[in-house]
Amino acid sequence: MENKGTERMKDRNGRDALDCLLSPRSIAIVGVSSDFNKLNGRVMKFLLEKGYKGRIFPVNPKYEDVGGHRCFATIGDIGEAPELAVISVPAKVVPEQLEAAGKAGVRAVIVFSSGFGEMGEEGREKERQVVEIAKRHGMRLCGPNTLGVINAFEGAFATFTQYGMGSTNPGPVGFVTQSGAFGTAIAALARKRGLGLGYFANTGNETDVTFADCLGRIVEDPRITTLAGYIEGITDGPGFVSAARRAMELGKPLVVTKVGRTASGARAASSHTGALAGEDAVFDGIARQHGVIRARNEEHMLDIVDMSTTTPCPQGRGVGIVTQSGGAGVLMSDRAEEVGLNVPQLSEQTVARLRDILPAFGAAGNPVDVTAQFIADPSMLKESVKAVLDDPDVHVAAVWLQLMDGFVDTLTQTFRELKEETEKPFVVSWVAAPEEGLRALRELGICALRGAEPTIDAIAALVDWEEARQARLADAGETSDEPALPAPGPGFVPTTKSVRLLRDAGVPVARVGLATTCEQAIEHAGRIGWPVALKIESPDILHKTEIGGVEIGLADADSLRAAYERITRRAALAAPQARIDGVIVQQMGSGTVEMVIGLRRDPEFGPVVMVGMGGILIEVQKDVVFNRAPVTEAEAARMLDRLKGKVMLDGVRGAPPVDREALCQMISAVSRFGAASADWLEELDLNPVLAGPDGAIAVDCLLISER
Repeated sequence: MENKGTERMKDRNGRDALDCLLSPRSIAIVGVSSDFNKLNGRVMKFLLEKGYKGRIFPVNPKYEDVGGHRCFATIGDIGEAPELAVISVPAKVVPEQLEAAGKAGVRAVIVFSSGFGEMGEEGREKERQVVEIAKRHGMRLCGPNTLGVINAFEGAFATFTQYGMGSTNPGPVGFVTQSGAFGTAIAALARKRGLGLGYFANTGNETDVTFADCLGRIVEDPRITTLAGYIEGITDGPGFVSAARRAMELGKPLVVTKVGRTASGARAASSHTGALAGEDAVFDGIARQHGVIRARNEEHMLDIVDMSTTTPCPQGRGVGIVTQSGGAGVLMSDRAEEVGLNVPQLSEQTVARLRDILPAFGAAGNPVDVTAQFIADPSMLKESVKAVLDDPDVHVAAVWLQLMDGFVDTLTQTFRELKEETEKPFVVSWVAAPEEGLRALRELGICALRGAEPTIDAIAALVDWEEARQARLADAGETSDEPALPAPGPGFVPTTKSVRLLRDAGVPVARVGLATTCEQAIEHAGRIGWPVALKIESPDILHKTEIGGVEIGLADADSLRAAYERITRRAALAAPQARIDGVIVQQMGSGTVEMVIGLRRDPEFGPVVMVGMGGILIEVQKDVVFNRAPVTEAEAARMLDRLKGKVMLDGVRGAPPVDREALCQMISAVSRFGAASADWLEELDLNPVLAGPDGAIAVDCLLISER
C-alpha cells in the first residue's frame, strides 16, 4: 500500500515536486525575518521586489505581518499546502520544521541551513535524519547548505544569494551550480556581460535533489536555449547523461566547468560541500560522448554561453578571419589550428573580390587585413566580411577590432546591415571595447567577445558541439538492450571461462586451453595450432609478465616443455604463496599495433568502456579515452579519433593501416558485454589487443567479478 508521501508525488494538476521546486505557485518562508537586510529576510524582499505572482506565506511566531503579508506562527497554520517551503532556521531545528512541512502537505523544500554533511560524521547523521523525513513525506529536498533556486521568468526568488540584489532580467540561460559562492560569482559575471539567467539553481549538499535533477527539468523549458553548470562531483551519473542527451535532442548546448581535473583538485573538491570529484578521464569521455561542452573556467564558460545564445552553430570548421591588425590575424589563425578549426585558403574568386574592396596595402588572404582605412569607409569592412562568408570553404567569420570609442554608432550600423545581408554566422572580437558598443551588439543579437583567442575557442566549442550533435542523432536507435548475463562468481574469473563469455558476446579473443601438466599443454597446442603462448594461471598473479609468467612463439613440443618448466619455476620463486591453477595455452595472435580495450564499473556512471594505445607502457602513456557503455560502432570510431596515438592506426614506417572497422566492431562488442554484465562486472582488461590489416584480436584478458 502506498504511503501518503508517495501519493503526494504528483498533485491533482499533474505537477510533480520538481515543478514545485523550480516553478512554485506558492511559497512558505519558514524562519522569515522582517529585517530584509538579514539573510533570512532576503527571500521575502526578493519575492516582493521581483514581482512574484504566486502566494507568499511568511512563517515566524515573532510576527503578525511581514512585507504586507500575514505571518503565520507555524506552517501548519496556513490552512493550505504551499508548493514550496524555504527553511531558513538553525540546523538544530531543521528536522522539526521539515516534519511540520511534510504534515502540511508541502511538495518541495529548500534548506538554507549549513552544519550538515559538510561538517563531518555528526553532520552526516543530521543529514540522514532530514533526508528520511523528506522521503517519508514524499517531499523533494534541495540542500541543505544551499543558496536555493531562482526562476527569473516568474519572479520566484527562493534564495538569499547576493545575485538577487541587482538587475535580474530573465534570459535564455539555465544555470545550475553545486557551489553557492562560486555560482554567485558566475551569475554576477553573466549579468555584467548582459546574459540573462532564466534559472539559477544551487544544489548544495545534494542529499536528494541533484545537479542532474535540476538540469533535466530546466532543459524542458522552451524559454531556455542554453544550459550551463558548475560541477564539483557527479552524484547521479545516469541522470546527468539523460539530461545531456535531452539537451542534444532539443538543440540546446550544455556548457559545464568541472573542477577536480587533477588529483589535488579532486581532494579540494571532496572537502567542499561534501561533493566527491569523480575520475576526470571518465567524466571527460562521457561528456564528449553526449555532447557536453567542457569549459576550462568561468570566463571560458560564459564566452561559449554568450556565443551560443546569439550565434547559429557553424555548419563546418572553416573560419574566415577579418581584422584591422595583421598580428591579431596571425594570432587567431594559430589558435584556430590548435583547436582543430580550419583557416582555409580563399578561392580565386573571393580573393579577386576582396582586392576590389580593400586598399592596395590591405591583405586579401585569410586572414584578411582591412587596415584602419575602413574607419573612413565603413562599407569596406562590411563588404569584406560578406565576401569572406560567401566563400564556399568558410562557415563562420571572426571580425577583430580594437578600441573605436568614437565610432560605436558607425560600427553598430555596419554590423546591423551585415547581419541583415548574410546567412552564415559571424562573431566579433572587440579588444578594449567601449561598453556601449558591446551593449549595442548584444541588442542586435551579435556576439562580441573581448579577445582573439577566447573568440576562436568559443567558435571551436560550438563547432565541436554541432558535430557531436549530428553524430549522436545519426546514431540514435543503433544500440539495443542486451540480456543480463549471470554472475560467474566473485573475484578473478578463470581465463578459460572469461574467454568463453567474451567469445559468446562476439568479442574476438585468442583460443585457450588450461593445462595442469606439460603433456596436457602439448595436446592443447596441437588442437589450437602451433605456434602458441604459455601463461601462468593464478588468481593471485594478475600481472603475469612482471614475474616472467609468459612465454610466446612456442613452435613445437620441445620448446613448449622448456617454457612450461621455466614458467612454473618462476611463479614458485616469485609468489610462493600463490594458488597455481595451471598454465594457459593460447593461440598466437598477429597485428601491427597494440591496443587496450577495457571495462570498469564507475560508481556514478555504471559500466564504462576504455580504449587506448596498449602494451606494457599503458600506465605511463595514459593514452586512453572512456565512454559510457554500450557504444555504437560509430561512437567507437570517434573514441579512436581522440587518441593521441591514432596516427599509428593509419600505418607508419611502411606498416599497413589497421582494419578500423573490425576494431570498432570489437570495441562495440566489448561495450555491449559490459552493459550486459553491469550487475556484477568490476573490471575487464584486454591488453594487448593486436590490431592489424586483417582485424583485431585480444591475446590477454583479465576479468574480475564482484559476485
